[in-house]
Amino acid sequence: MTAKTPSEDRSAAPRPSAGIPLGAWLAELPDEGLLRILQLRGDLTQPPPASLAALAARALSRQSVKAATDSLDFLHLTVLDALLVLHADSGAVAVSEVIELLGDRGDPDAIRAAVDDLRERALVWGADEVRVAPETTGSLPWYPGQAALESSDRTADEIADQLADLDDPQKELLARLVEGSPVGRTRDAAPDTPPDRPVPRLLDAGLLRRIDDETVILPRLVAQSLRGEVPGPTELAVPALQSTTTTTADVDAVAAGAAIDVLREIELVVETLSATPVPELRNGGLGVRDVKRLAKTTGIDEPRLGLILELAATAGLIAVGMPDPDPGDGTGPYWAPTVTADRFVESPTAARWQLIASTWLDLQARPALIGSRGPDGKPFAALSDSLFSTAAPLDRRLLLTVLAELPPGTGVDAAEASRAMIWHRPRWAARLQPATVGNLLDEAHAVGLAGRGAISTPGRGLLADDPADDVLATMAKVLPKPLDHFLLQADLTVIVPGPLERDLAEKLATVATVESAGAAMVYRITEASVRHALDAGRTAGELHNLFEKHSKTPVPQGLTYLIDDVARRHGQLRVGMASSFVRCEDAALLAQAVASSATERLELRLLAPTVAVSQAPISDVLAGLRDAGFAPAAEDSSGTIVDIQALGYRVAAPTRRRVHRPATPPTTQTLSAIIAVLRKVSSGPFANVRLDPAVAITQLQDAAIAQTSVLIGYVDPAGVATQRVVAPINIRGGQLTAYDPAAGRVREFAIHRVTSVVSANDD
Repeated sequence: MTAKTPSEDRSAAPRPSAGIPLGAWLAELPDEGLLRILQLRGDLTQPPPASLAALAARALSRQSVKAATDSLDFLHLTVLDALLVLHADSGAVAVSEVIELLGDRGDPDAIRAAVDDLRERALVWGADEVRVAPETTGSLPWYPGQAALESSDRTADEIADQLADLDDPQKELLARLVEGSPVGRTRDAAPDTPPDRPVPRLLDAGLLRRIDDETVILPRLVAQSLRGEVPGPTELAVPALQSTTTTTADVDAVAAGAAIDVLREIELVVETLSATPVPELRNGGLGVRDVKRLAKTTGIDEPRLGLILELAATAGLIAVGMPDPDPGDGTGPYWAPTVTADRFVESPTAARWQLIASTWLDLQARPALIGSRGPDGKPFAALSDSLFSTAAPLDRRLLLTVLAELPPGTGVDAAEASRAMIWHRPRWAARLQPATVGNLLDEAHAVGLAGRGAISTPGRGLLADDPADDVLATMAKVLPKPLDHFLLQADLTVIVPGPLERDLAEKLATVATVESAGAAMVYRITEASVRHALDAGRTAGELHNLFEKHSKTPVPQGLTYLIDDVARRHGQLRVGMASSFVRCEDAALLAQAVASSATERLELRLLAPTVAVSQAPISDVLAGLRDAGFAPAAEDSSGTIVDIQALGYRVAAPTRRRVHRPATPPTTQTLSAIIAVLRKVSSGPFANVRLDPAVAITQLQDAAIAQTSVLIGYVDPAGVATQRVVAPINIRGGQLTAYDPAAGRVREFAIHRVTSVVSANDD
């Protein structure tokens, strides 16, 4: 079996009347119509066209037609498909013929509305009889006719069962059609072919469709199944989804809880990298071992950690560079927090959520790929350029748009969301399969834009580009009110049933360590955590007051004893700067510290019964004495206890971030000015304007179909005008492929350089 080109498949069809060229149709449009076209197809104004003929040529080009069809749904693309089946790319076709071809599959009013919408985009032009751009053939996500002509009476499971029962010759034949053109030429398509051959068997099973006695085509749904995709769409109307229903308040509560969790995890990652920056791989990103180590330290599972890292990096909270202070190990650069992270941590919860949610929406990366292997067999590294995707923000917005079209509180699963998204954007079907959409839906839940499969109220506002203050107010309303209390347990754990007030959370974090994170966090108080609070300048009285004031349960007696015991021993040894000095009112205790074998490396030397000095830095003296079992405290020149704990490593904030920034469309005033220039340039009889490229394409296509020769006027790149007789073969991508008898070979001619087309048989 051999492959067959699109022109061959439709060569025997009758040719309708030519209809009005696009350039002439554009000239007859009112300014409002031209303005609408330029608004819907922004690429037509970059740069501004010099004339209506140039505008028509640009609108008919392959690149522009593909861009215009990229955002069309299944109904609109099927209407274009039907027009191509009726050969509207080479002549005018009545809209009623399209309705008749699609039959009872679509509502006639919906089909007419789709034609009107396509006409607004200049993908279709004409009144009762319309035409389409020839390049539309290459802009469909399927072969012409596969949506308009093929039936959809089998389910995906039925097709899969049929494919599973095929023998090797049948599978090999279908595999060739999947890899190349779905249209093939074979003598076995004739009705009198022996029925035991692969092609007749596949035709009988409906896994091939006969075009003529020598041509077959692989049906669209079968090809999708062979590629591992979910077959579809098939309905011309927006699909009805299987959904779940809950209250809006429930959705918002779940989303708010998820938002609190993701913000806490981002702060945890920032804190961890602040203490221990992670070196960047030579090829960019983080190594697998570093990610595993970071996951173990933070307690965040690796798939979720990948999302957290990408969000933090894109929001400018972490970046790669040489940290301050310098780690001094000679390696680098490192991933570490930026100075922006400090302001982020201090911001209100709603403001932090808005930054993270908007960052996710415009994130040009696919975090779900982290850890999986690409086509080259190499794993995708976190924070690496291999995750880059310009399509990811478009897919996220499409997902939220599909959810926003459902009634409030209505949710769907990944499979149903995928089905709806593919209907809205059939050209994106390969990347909108359930597995990928499931990852996007999980991420939307993780950042608080969705809950229970439904979009949250703040998510609707963010998607609709509501004013920032309105989105902040909405999120602040759904967030749980910060708590001013916690629950102390007898085992010295602290249960926090919700988000704490910022000041209280900071105080509790100073005296306790997180043992279990989640909606209800669990902290543990230990001797080391109490000592840390005292090192930070807290007094025993302040710690007792903290727990007595904010605990809803009685303060355990063991906690009172622990605080008093640590405070009694804390600070008896005072470390200052000589390089360092150690001061103690208890001469016996100081002598014990100096004599301890564990402090030999500090080289402590007594200057007086209550004072010793060391050449080691103050941080080393503190660490050495603590390792020896003492509880020293640092003091300043006035003798006041101070916390000398390092603020952590910081790098400069990145100047470029990997976020989607759509181009600002031209204003109505700018477009109106362009239209005014076009009107002025094109004033006068349109027939006197240089040959419209649409007319040239139509005439050349007619000649290719009729296999006749034409005389073309042509201006070469050097500006030399010539005339030559050629036999057109096909027109594709703005290029005419034709046999040139004078040169004795097939040549290509740029359509925009063709100045005239006349039949070579004319007198």
